[in-house]
Amino acid sequence: MDIVVLAGGLSTERDVSFQSGKRIAAALRRHDHRVILLDVFMGYGEEECDIDDLFARSEEVSVEVGDIPTEAPDLDAVRRMRKDQSANFFGPNVIALCQKADIVFIALHGADGENGKLQATFDLLGVKYTGNGFLPCALAMDKGVAKHFFYYYGIPCPQGFSVKRNGYNREKVLDQTVFPCVVKPAGGGSSVGVTIVHDAEHYEAAIEEAFRYEDEILVEDYIEGREFSVGVLDGVALPVIEIVPKQGFYDYKNKYAAGATDEICPADLDDETTSQMQLYAERVVAALGLQIYSRMDFIVSKDGKIYCLEANTLPGMTPTSLLPQEAETIGIRYSNLCEEIIQLSLERYDD
Repeated sequence: MDIVVLAGGLSTERDVSFQSGKRIAAALRRHDHRVILLDVFMGYGEEECDIDDLFARSEEVSVEVGDIPTEAPDLDAVRRMRKDQSANFFGPNVIALCQKADIVFIALHGADGENGKLQATFDLLGVKYTGNGFLPCALAMDKGVAKHFFYYYGIPCPQGFSVKRNGYNREKVLDQTVFPCVVKPAGGGSSVGVTIVHDAEHYEAAIEEAFRYEDEILVEDYIEGREFSVGVLDGVALPVIEIVPKQGFYDYKNKYAAGATDEICPADLDDETTSQMQLYAERVVAALGLQIYSRMDFIVSKDGKIYCLEANTLPGMTPTSLLPQEAETIGIRYSNLCEEIIQLSLERYDD
C-alpha cells in the first residue's frame, strides 16, 4: 500500500511525534509498504507539485528526524521556519498526498492530532486514516469533559475543576483548591505545563505555567501513589505497565530521556488490582466511544485505590513508549502492531 505517516505539527509534542512517525514508517516499510513520513505543518516542497511519483521515492521525500530534545519545542520558532508563512495548518501538498495514499497513519500527538479537528477534516475530504474518529478524540482531549464521562460510567478519577483564562479570579480559585494539587492544561499531553503544587505560595506560578499552553486549565487533587498505564487494542486491554521515574514525576523529560524511567511490564500487582485496572481501561473505551487503539493512565494510591487520570487517543510509538512495550509482552512485535492498527482501521471503512 501507499501510506502517509503524518507527524510533526504545532503541538508541544511535535518532536515526540516525529520519533513515533519515524519508527512507524520504518516498521511499515518492513511490510513492503511505500511510506512517506510527512510533517503536516511544513509539508513537501514550497508549492503545488506533481505528486504522482512521490511514493516511488518515498524515503527520499520523507522528512529527516533527529533526537527528542529534553524541552518542549519553541513553536513560534517552528512557525517562522515555514517559507510561505501561511496560517494554514496543512503545509504544501499535504492534503494532495493524503488523498493519494491508501491510508494515513496519524502519528501526531497533542492537540494537533488528538482534538478531533484533523479527523473531521479527513472525513470531509474522504481520506482514510488510522485510529479514533473525530468525536472520541475531542471528548478525550478535553480532560474536564472526559472526567464527566468517567463519573457517569463509574470510572474513579481525581476530584477537580476547570479554570478559564477569561475571568480568572485567583482568590476564588484558591478557595476551591485543596493542597497538594496538580495544575495542568485541560487539553495538553506529555505532561507539558503540569505542576504538582504543595502550598499556596507556589500556586500562582503553576497557574501561569499551565496558561502558557492553553486558555483552559485543570486543577485536581494530587494522588500520591504508583503510576500505571493500560493500552487497549481493538477493545481488549493489554497488560498493565508500571512507570517508575528515577527522579520526580513522569514529566516530559522523564517520558522521553533514555534511562530516566523504569518501566515494568507486566506490572507487579495482585490479580484483582490488575483485572480492575484493565476493566476500567476498557470502560473508558466504551464511555468515550474509542476505537482501534488507545491508552489510559492510572495512579494507585497508597491505600490501594485506583484512579484514572486520562485517555490518550494517539498513544506514543517512540522507542520508549508504553503501548508498544505492553503489546510486546503478549507477543505482538512492533512492526506487527503497526500493521494491525492499519488493518483494523481499514476495516472501519468496510462497514
